[in-house]
Amino acid sequence: MKQLILTTFALSISIITYSQKTIPSTLIDQYVKEVIKINHIPGLAIGIIKNDQIVFQQYYGTETLESDKKVDSNSMFRIYSTSKLMSNIGVFQLIERGKLSLEDNISKYIEHLPKEWQDVKIKNLLTHSSGIPNLIAFNDILPDDSNDKVIERLSREKMEFKTGNEFRYNQTNYFLLTLIIQKITGQSFENFILNNQFSDSKGQVVFSSNALEKIPNRVVKYNYNSERKQYDKSTDINGIKAHSANGVAITLPAFLKWSIHLSKNDLLDQKTKEMMWQPFGFGNKKDVFAYGWDISKVNNIASYSFSGGNVSSYKIYPYNNMSIVMMSNGYSLFPIQYQIINHIVAMIDKNLTDEYSLADETIISEFSKKNNPDAEKIYYSMKEKDPKWNFENTLNEIGYILLRNSRIDEAVKVFTLNVKENPQSANAFDSLGESYLAAKNYVLALENYKKSLAINPENTNAVKMIHTIEDLIKKK
Repeated sequence: MKQLILTTFALSISIITYSQKTIPSTLIDQYVKEVIKINHIPGLAIGIIKNDQIVFQQYYGTETLESDKKVDSNSMFRIYSTSKLMSNIGVFQLIERGKLSLEDNISKYIEHLPKEWQDVKIKNLLTHSSGIPNLIAFNDILPDDSNDKVIERLSREKMEFKTGNEFRYNQTNYFLLTLIIQKITGQSFENFILNNQFSDSKGQVVFSSNALEKIPNRVVKYNYNSERKQYDKSTDINGIKAHSANGVAITLPAFLKWSIHLSKNDLLDQKTKEMMWQPFGFGNKKDVFAYGWDISKVNNIASYSFSGGNVSSYKIYPYNNMSIVMMSNGYSLFPIQYQIINHIVAMIDKNLTDEYSLADETIISEFSKKNNPDAEKIYYSMKEKDPKWNFENTLNEIGYILLRNSRIDEAVKVFTLNVKENPQSANAFDSLGESYLAAKNYVLALENYKKSLAINPENTNAVKMIHTIEDLIKKK
């Protein structure tokens, strides 16, 4: 083991050029507060590291909605699938020590695997290219089931695809990595990760995939109930087997310290990190993913990241010596984990400005404001910046969020704008038809589903909905 070394809404403002030593803390703070306001986020923590120094560390809101206990440096947020990053680091630490290889078959470490799994390798688990069935898809697999019972149950299912051919996010991959780590180290998964990555953050990191477990200082995660227009406490219970996939709860100082260790090669050598961040060669030649990390590029500058539960995210820019941690405990409209990170990064370093991402964020924000008369005008002003930009998916997502929040008239307007902008999109007309159906305007709902079917005769949903609406009209 290596020794560890201890306003005006900002969406609308221009990105200003700052020197590397200057962080626009006031503007970042104003921006974050506005995002929190729009999305009704109960609690949130954000930290920024530049040149291995913490340059921004702020806490917002409360740990729970049932008390006024403020989020602070002792608050441990559940980061859900962002936990996988710590698991990835653990795997590569074992690779670096010669205990494991990306090319090892998992059958070398786990007994009684079905025949179809025999050729699955460590690299396939890390890159979600195993093709092994996803354990969370089966309701008869319980949190307390033994490891052997889980494997036996999954072995009765067919492989989802040819191993190595494609990316398909899958929790079974990390369940199996847990077993392999424990087999090699002779330790529990939790102890191995804590001892090798958080030895200087004791008491600031815990493993638990049980939302009902009482843990001091752990922040409550909330899910917004759009029907009742209120937050409900998360009640998810996944058991110990899910710890490597979603079990970490961590304070912001501990997460930032971990990030600095990663940057300074305290956790992994530079060559090992570069291997970890290499794109995997998927058979379909389309999917892009590294060994446990999302890859993105802005202005040809690479960054590596992952997010969890739509409430946490970590992103590192190794070529700019910068990283950002964002953790929250709920949102009412749109998941904003990457939105916040991408925007803040652009405020700090103009070379990392993704103009499309900022425009996309502005459009989402403006339509999120209730009955905003300027939303459509601002949409067109964003689109004018680049004629090649297309926001079909963004408008479709906005429309459905509004629909789920019973803002039906606003949803109809957004979907109408989308078909106007994308008149050859069967999906846009299908969505507009759904919004008119929600508004009980059966005539226009039927008309738009028929337009969708005309564009795409294979749209089975349109066929089904046309029959449903015609029956409703007959009954009137």
